Amino acid sequence: MTRTVAMMAACAALAFGPVAYAQEDEAAGWSLSGDIGVVSDYQYRGYSLSGGDWAVQGGLTLNAPHGFYFGVWGSEIEEVGIGADGDGALIEVDLSVGRAFSAHGWDWDVALLHYGYPDGDDLDYFEIPVSASRTVGDFTTTLGVQYAPTQDNLGDQDNIYFYVGGDYAPEHWPVSVNAQIGHEDGAFADGKLDWQLGAAKDIGPVSLSVTYADSDGPGSESSVTGGISLGF
Repeated sequence: MTRTVAMMAACAALAFGPVAYAQEDEAAGWSLSGDIGVVSDYQYRGYSLSGGDWAVQGGLTLNAPHGFYFGVWGSEIEEVGIGADGDGALIEVDLSVGRAFSAHGWDWDVALLHYGYPDGDDLDYFEIPVSASRTVGDFTTTLGVQYAPTQDNLGDQDNIYFYVGGDYAPEHWPVSVNAQIGHEDGAFADGKLDWQLGAAKDIGPVSLSVTYADSDGPGSESSVTGGISLGF
């Protein structure tokens, strides 16, 4: 099979196949959750997508029974995709549908994610993100892959991003700490490595964060960003 077909088959097997459940609220009803906030720079895989400027971000997730969910998330970005009319996209709007479940001692999340750029020319594309997390004591490990099949807006190329992350959150610590390293190859990068290290603090529904991020990609610059968000 091609890499695209193999990836889609694996995702379907995970999301809809017969797995051993360990999710307590498997049959829970519908619910809506969300957040809104601001970051000093929209960093993504080692690059700034807001041109080093502040960005307002927010999202909504509709949670359905049996772990299914539907999400929308948006952020301000630096203008891209400027066409003949002189206008380009100033916001990114991501739409997702997926399923979160527990199996074999891991918490899985399998989804289909569409990246949209209103007013941007030939920028929209979609990815298939799959992640697995496991918590032992105060430490959570996350392994993930995000695969973008070959698409016209990716120059008829595919793209794949692997990452591993960790979060350490002892109850007696005033903050939690997190780290992640990723490898990207394809339409967006040629074997690029990126990494980040951060700290976060929840105060009721308010979340505060500070993150150092960098990559070895061309034109990438290290940055330290701060963020604050309100969950509901």
